[in-house]
Amino acid sequence: MQDGRSRKPYDIIVFGDTCVDFILRDDDVMPQFGQVEKTVAGYDLVMGGSCCIFATQAAKLGLSVAILGRVGDDYFGKLIVDTLKAAGVDTRYIEVDDELRTGVTAHLVQGDDRAMLTHMGSLNALTRDDVRDEILASARHLHYGSLYLQTGLLPHWVEILQRAKRLGLSVSLDTNYDPQEQWDHDLERAFPFVDLLLPNEQEAMYLSGQASYGDAIAVLRKRVPLLVVKRDIAGAVAWEAEREFAQSVFEAEAGGDGIGAGDSFDAGFLAGWLNGLPLASCLSIACQCGRAVAGGVGGVAGQPTQDDIDELQPEISGGSFAP
Repeated sequence: MQDGRSRKPYDIIVFGDTCVDFILRDDDVMPQFGQVEKTVAGYDLVMGGSCCIFATQAAKLGLSVAILGRVGDDYFGKLIVDTLKAAGVDTRYIEVDDELRTGVTAHLVQGDDRAMLTHMGSLNALTRDDVRDEILASARHLHYGSLYLQTGLLPHWVEILQRAKRLGLSVSLDTNYDPQEQWDHDLERAFPFVDLLLPNEQEAMYLSGQASYGDAIAVLRKRVPLLVVKRDIAGAVAWEAEREFAQSVFEAEAGGDGIGAGDSFDAGFLAGWLNGLPLASCLSIACQCGRAVAGGVGGVAGQPTQDDIDELQPEISGGSFAP
């Protein structure tokens, strides 16, 4: 738990997996080859990327957030930067690269399930050389997301965590899904530098190498000081030392696609944790954020603000978190 006070410019620094989400929705979105044209009921084009969605939610909850990344010199890149700025995220460390195309993920949403096709483009363009110590040192916390997709950073990610800890930052990790399904990349070497691990239930089993949820929790609790597991409609559970906290959640509003719900959950939890709130309150805020986004279209539109979250109101000082 943090004390909510810092002289650093930013509460959080995050590495941007910059891409847009092109969302196609219908009862049947299965493509049919052979040049068969099918119609769909609706579509949306919005900012995507787990870390980008996380950043907007964290900023909307009153945290000072800076994002490091690259975008192409194209409409999609402009959409990402404009969306981040509108939420209050500092984008000074986003570089516009005219040799890149901005990443894009096509979501085929059918009922409560979806399939995804991603063109990486700018999404994995960051490298170790981009992550300078002076940028890291400007924040009190590093949130590392999209571990397996940010392949430009992946060979050096443990070193980056080590540097962050040496510079005095706390660190949270949400690996997200591994498209290669290897679920490793020096995790055991990285865990000593992770203060907070935020997998969902499926990811917890893959990360631990265990076939059951209970065994996965037993393993991961020994690896990190604070483990928080997202369990979809079953809510979430947090473990710190011998303490366990559970939070239930009401089902999300119908019509949502679930995109970005876990990322907003992460931001909600950190909004409480970085401000020194009890873990039960952190879980409550996180579940409120996740539920609100799960009931919307895309990862940004349904995000609550600081004023929407009752648990954050006692921490407001002059309209923002205590400096």
